[in-house]
Amino acid sequence: MRSLLAFTGSRGDAQPGILLACALRERGHDVTLALAPNLVAFSHYHGVPAVPFGRDTADLLDAQRTDQRFTSRDPRARLRALFDLQRRGVPEQLDDLRALAPGHDVVVAGMAGEEAAESVARAVGLPFAAVHFFPIQPNGAVPVAPVRWAAGLPGFVHRWGWSMLTRARAAALAPVLPAATGPNTASVRIQAYDPQLFPGVSQQLPGPFAGFPVDSDGFLTSAMGCVHPEPPSLTSSLESWLEAGTAPIYVGFGSMDVGDPAAFVATLRAVCARRGRRLLLASGWATIGPGFEDDVAIVGQVDHARVLPRCVAAVHHGGAGTTAAALRAGVPQVICSVQADQPYWGQALQRLGLAATIPAKQLTGSRLDTLLDRVAHPDVVLRAATYAAGFAADGVERAADAVEALVGSSSTELIRSAGRQL
Repeated sequence: MRSLLAFTGSRGDAQPGILLACALRERGHDVTLALAPNLVAFSHYHGVPAVPFGRDTADLLDAQRTDQRFTSRDPRARLRALFDLQRRGVPEQLDDLRALAPGHDVVVAGMAGEEAAESVARAVGLPFAAVHFFPIQPNGAVPVAPVRWAAGLPGFVHRWGWSMLTRARAAALAPVLPAATGPNTASVRIQAYDPQLFPGVSQQLPGPFAGFPVDSDGFLTSAMGCVHPEPPSLTSSLESWLEAGTAPIYVGFGSMDVGDPAAFVATLRAVCARRGRRLLLASGWATIGPGFEDDVAIVGQVDHARVLPRCVAAVHHGGAGTTAAALRAGVPQVICSVQADQPYWGQALQRLGLAATIPAKQLTGSRLDTLLDRVAHPDVVLRAATYAAGFAADGVERAADAVEALVGSSSTELIRSAGRQL
């Protein structure tokens, strides 16, 4: 089987694609892994060859930050800005994937860039699999509005809302996506999350449900002859810092904008000092220099699997990957959502008593203190530990199973079609 894996977006979007590429290769399949240009090096760091497609993720995020229409009082201006953002990079994705797709047996994509990848797959007659990190398809189980009061609305309201969002995204992409051509090829949406976190969703979406695509064997952080994204000296310093004191509060916002970096760090320092806790800050894409003090450690990024179990709480943006890592570690969470699926994760985990949540733009030192108090309650700590004890870590293998099954069923259908024609 020759697979084209196209995973654009942030590091959280790319990492599952890298892990899936490794799993398929271990099964003897040929894989072409395509990532956003700025994430190709990350894949190469770990010995996984990748090629670029589409536009640089940082460019797209910068475009969103600098477009003043997003802060306009005119809702029509904000809507036009959102539609323009949805279209950014799609022509480049289409061009690159059209050049890559011939010679493969299946196209697999993440949620970001899904429509472009499916369009190319259909054009060349290949089966298509999308890996969904969140239940984005129309359903009546997940509240369409990521706010507490929406949980009480009837299911048909949620389904209608998700359907409207699907239509709105299709309308936004229509000017840059070609009209559907070719036969309706086999396709599947792999639900790459734990459906227990969204009660009822497994009865409403067809699946398959693979579970979170986590790095179960430490491939992305083991030596294995690969270069680690952080210098070895910095990794060693972090290990020494963790061993030298009490469990810290972890803070990490990945590729999200944290506003004024100096003010952000000052707020975190003050909160942790008041609580008598050390601070471990993974600065991500923010311009915050690394450094180590007795009570504060600042690094670019961390190995969540190794670090989070040694923390007393995790404060983060609510990306699916970071959320899964914290759930797996059994650490209570404060989710400070910025965009996309992040507020949904915050609300879902808060309803289940596994986290507290707030929009990042509303975060202050006093509010963070209050939320940390809430997740430090023994009931929350126990629920987080109990969930971690039953965490399923085979999500990547199950996703690989689904891709193999899709190609197998597609081949069977082609044989049947040929027989009918004869």
